[in-house]
Amino acid sequence: MLNLADSTNQRDMIESFDRLFNKHTSTDAGKRVRKYNFSAVPALGYTLSTGFAVDLTGNVAFYTDNAQHENLSTMQADMSYDTKAQRLLFNRAEIWFPDNKYRLVSDIRFAKFPTETYGLGSLTTPAQTNEIDFNYIRFYGTLYKTLFTDFYAGAGYNLDYHYNIIASGNLDKSISGFEKYGQTTASTSSGINLDLLYDSRRNSINPLGGEYANLVYRQNLTLLGSNNNWQSIELDIRKYLRLSAHSNNVLAFWGIAWLSSANTPYLDLPQTAGDMYTNSGRGYAEGRFRGRDMLYLETEYRFGISRNGLFGGVVFANGQSFTDYPSNTFKGIDPGTGAGIRIKINKHSNTNVCIDYGIGTHGSHGFFVNLGEVF
Repeated sequence: MLNLADSTNQRDMIESFDRLFNKHTSTDAGKRVRKYNFSAVPALGYTLSTGFAVDLTGNVAFYTDNAQHENLSTMQADMSYDTKAQRLLFNRAEIWFPDNKYRLVSDIRFAKFPTETYGLGSLTTPAQTNEIDFNYIRFYGTLYKTLFTDFYAGAGYNLDYHYNIIASGNLDKSISGFEKYGQTTASTSSGINLDLLYDSRRNSINPLGGEYANLVYRQNLTLLGSNNNWQSIELDIRKYLRLSAHSNNVLAFWGIAWLSSANTPYLDLPQTAGDMYTNSGRGYAEGRFRGRDMLYLETEYRFGISRNGLFGGVVFANGQSFTDYPSNTFKGIDPGTGAGIRIKINKHSNTNVCIDYGIGTHGSHGFFVNLGEVF
């Protein structure tokens, strides 16, 4: 089992503020790691997906058993309002039960989401910008059971409900990809999912080593309220290489293969930042590329800047490809690259505030902010 970073000689923002305003604050030497570790970041900032935004993000990292033999659990909540009139409320959780016998994953969202869509495939351009507005409710829940060490099988329920969908049409007055695919004012996808999981990471907030592989099959059924019967399969693979026992420098890799069937609603198709934490495809806004099938690869190098662990940095590069319509063939790769800084906000859960600047094609560039590592 992997160990969390030794936090005895590290410093985080909480301790730094304590030391700034209280000269007599003692060190953490000899203290036991707390069972619950809270982190919160109120922010005023700018990203490609939101414009200027007021945001409050918080998470709690904890162990479900006093012996702390299981993996670190986390619950995260996000609330934001921005200059694009987007109103977002997310609640996501990954809870490990004692001795890792069970794992519960949930993803609950409500969003009013004015944004842009660009059609289908990897060759779309900003000239095909289509202003779109919709309300969105998501409810995902999956329970995993241990098969043997680090291997799990799971089953759950997924609901995606988009309503009050309004699209303005392409900026260049051409027929939009949404119209060609079959524009609707609402869509409901309701179904079950079956999962196989391998996870040898100790801490998903900031992995220092290990592997992760999750295979998800989703079957949507009109019997459960879905507009159409459709299926998808997604394989998410991650690898973390800690380069030295004397540092927390990590080389990380992330790959996704996400395939969907005919009749998948347009807004439920694989898309940029369509993962659980909306983090894939740095360099592009959420939903910039979309298609029935998606292939994705990213690598990132994470390194320390200050010896006390308060500041760190990353450099990253990624590539994504989506099938076009109606041929459903892959044409082109959309690369992204960039760098960022890390500020330790809670050393006990190893939680960083992540501020990245990403660059993509067609002039796409901007800031991306996250609480906890991107993957």
